[in-house]
This record gives sequence, C-alpha cells and structure tokens, in this order.
Amino acid sequence: MASAASVSSLAEEVNCPICQATLREPVTIDCGHNFCRGCLARYCEGRGAEVPGCPLCKEPFRPGALRPNWQLASVVDSIERLWPGAARDEAEQEEEACAEHGEKLYFFCEDDEAQLCVVCREGALHGEHTVRFLEAAAAPYREQIRKCLMCLRREREEIQEIQSRENKRIQVLLAQVATKRQQVMSEFAHLSQFLQEQQSILLVQLEQLDGDILKQQEEFDHLVAGEISRFSALIEELEEKNERPARELLTDIRSTLLRCETRKCRKPEAVSPELGQRIRDFPRRALPLQREVKSFLEKLCFELDYEPAHVSLDPQTSHPKLLLSEDHRRVRFCYKWQNSLDSPQRFDRATCVLALRGFTGGRHTWVVSVDLAHGGSCTVGVANREVQRKGELRLRPEEGVWAVRLAWGFVSALGSFPTRLALEHQPRLLRVSLDYEVGWVTFCNAVTQEHIYTFTASFTQEVFPFFGVWGRGSGFSLSY
Repeated sequence: MASAASVSSLAEEVNCPICQATLREPVTIDCGHNFCRGCLARYCEGRGAEVPGCPLCKEPFRPGALRPNWQLASVVDSIERLWPGAARDEAEQEEEACAEHGEKLYFFCEDDEAQLCVVCREGALHGEHTVRFLEAAAAPYREQIRKCLMCLRREREEIQEIQSRENKRIQVLLAQVATKRQQVMSEFAHLSQFLQEQQSILLVQLEQLDGDILKQQEEFDHLVAGEISRFSALIEELEEKNERPARELLTDIRSTLLRCETRKCRKPEAVSPELGQRIRDFPRRALPLQREVKSFLEKLCFELDYEPAHVSLDPQTSHPKLLLSEDHRRVRFCYKWQNSLDSPQRFDRATCVLALRGFTGGRHTWVVSVDLAHGGSCTVGVANREVQRKGELRLRPEEGVWAVRLAWGFVSALGSFPTRLALEHQPRLLRVSLDYEVGWVTFCNAVTQEHIYTFTASFTQEVFPFFGVWGRGSGFSLSY
C-alpha cells in the first residue's frame, strides 16, 4: 500500500488549478492543462466570440474542443479511495472561494494587494496590474518575514543575554548585601561588648570618685564640726565674761582677749585639689572609648565599601615620555623621551601606563592625587589586559577603557562620546572603585566624597588600573 505521504503528494498533483480542489470531471484543453469541466465552463462564460486563453499559460484554446480525461478521472477515484482526506470539504472550499465569483483564489494582485480567482484576473479591473500566482507572490514576502525573524530573534537573544547578565549582577549584589549584613552584625557585636566593658570601667571609676567625695565630705564635716565647737566655746566664754561685774571681767582679761585675737580660723575645703583634678580629668577616661568608636566607624565604613588596592605602576607598559619614581607610585610628564626598550606591552602613542597587577574579581579601591599644570590633563580609570598598546588608542569602553579625564578647569567621562561633567568641586584627590562582579567603575572626590561618575560594564577578562598624563609639569601619585 502506498504511504500516506506519497498519496498526499499525488493528491496535490490532481487538483484543479482554478478551484484548487480535487478534479471533478477532468477535461484537457489544447495546451494540455487539466481542469474541472464546471470550473472551465464558468471561466469561459461571458466572453462571447473572444477566444479564451488557458488560465495557467494564457495559450488560446477552443471551448468546443474539450477532451474528457477518463484516465485522470480514474486516478482521482483511486486516490480518494486510498486517502479520503484528499477531497476537500465544502465548507473549506467556500471559505477559500472568491466572494464575487465563487471560484478558488489562485492569484495575487501586487497593485491592489488583493487575492484573485481566474475570473477576477481576466477582468478589466486587474488587466493592467501585476498579477502573480499566490505562491510566487508570497515568496518575496516570505523572504522579508525571514529577515525580520532573524532580526527579532537576534534582538531577543540580546535581551535574554542582558537579562542573564543583570540577573547575575543582582545575585552578586544580594550576596554582597548578605556579607555586609554579617559584617555589620559582627562589628556591632564587637562594639557592644567593648561598650559594656568600657561602661563597667567608667562606672567603677565613678563609684570610686563617689566614695572619695563622700570620704572627704565626712572628713570636712568632722573638721568643720570641731572648728564650730571651738568657736562656740570661745563665744560662750566671752559672752559669760561680758556679763560679769567689772572686777571679775578684768580678771585675766588680757589673756582671754589674746586667745581670741591670736586664734586663726582654718577654712577647710570640702573637696581637695587632687580630687577636684581627678573629677575634671574624668572625661579623658572616655578618650579610649572615643578612639574605639571612631575606629569602629572607619572600619565599618571601610569594610562595607571596598578593599584598598596597593597599586604600583608597571614600568614595562609606561610610555617613554612618562617619568616614573623609584617606588613606581609617582609619574611626571616629560617631553624628553626616556631610554626605554620597546616591547609589545609598552604604549608607544598614548602617554599612558598600567598598574603592575590587575583584578579578576572582588571590590577594590585606590586613590590618585592629581597635579596638573596649566593646559595639562590626567586620565584615570581601568583597562582590559588586551587594551591596544601600539598606535592610536581611543579611550572609550568599546576599546576596553573605562576612565575619566581631569583637565584644567573641567572633568569629562570618557564614554562612547566624551561627556563633560558639572561638578561642585574640581577634584585633585580622586578615588577609583572597582566592583568586578557587578561591573561598576565608580569615581568620586576623595576629599568631599562627591560622586563624579559610574560606568557599568560586563568584565570577562583581567582589568588593570589605568593612568594617562599630558602636559609639562603635570603628573599624579598613588596614595595608600
């Protein structure tokens, strides 16, 4: 038995070109093409004496010379018995038929963008128009659709890549937040323990001061009570003597008055100078606490920020016009070329230099002190390992450089197109921070903490701190 695929293919070969359904009462015209008798009769109606042309090849034929094709009719019957699905149902035929003539839609008018049956195609309305078979007309549109699909799929892939990259970035940020949470809890637990210890120490010292004050108060009260008692006794003696008769008053009067006159009044102090100084000096006892809290805040902010990178410069990459210090941490521009051997690593056109060590992960920060002469400039940022060393170097992310340029009076972010930045203060101490996993390169004023600019990138290779300087008297140095 023939396979379903072969029967289906054969069924397509016995379709009427006019109605596109299985041939009914097939007839053959002079040019050899086969049609349904009814379809061909409707096609020839209304033409009068005009000789009709074949609906397919336009070859003239004689309507009276139609030859029944009995052999083809037998093949159609055999196909329908083997594969009943080869016969189209009436509803489908009506749905695909011309609304005006009831014929199968077989052609496409390019001018009117309309689907035509054979009768429409022969009418005067479309006589001068470009008419093609449906499949032939659909071919260029299929090609346009294919190109559109390619573009749309490519853009969808780009969006999916962005989604994947940003989701990874979000996961990295979430992990960083979790780490920061642990750091905050740990540091505050340490601080809490220290504060409790300091509180105990200070309270003990305050209790000692309380005890010393009360002790001196007790001594003071005892001393004052003795003095009051002595003065009270002397007053009482004088009052009694004053009440006596003259003879008795004058007895030993000089001795009594001498004792009163020579009596020196001691003026005791409730708090000794030494204790008073201890009380005044007590706030100094809190200095260790103040230092510890300051250290805690600095450490906390530091750990929540970035790890300091101890950057030194690679003399093998330095342009010959850059004069490096012995410790490779300071650079000065010089018009006189240095005696530097050329190498693939050395910049030969751009007056730049890379750090000796790069980064493949983590969060790092370093500070650059910029010293510009009039007309000078300094470029600071990061660059890929594969950044171009020979010839002209375009300082932009597409070339593997993420940097800002500090010039005399302005600062620019070197993106795809340089952007001049409006800053409140002209930075001379610049902090560069790199978050490799998230893809952030952030610049800020290290003195005022003013944010300057942030690049967002997707790092896939090692990146190095990058520096450039131009202009006599201009240079920079790296701070720890």
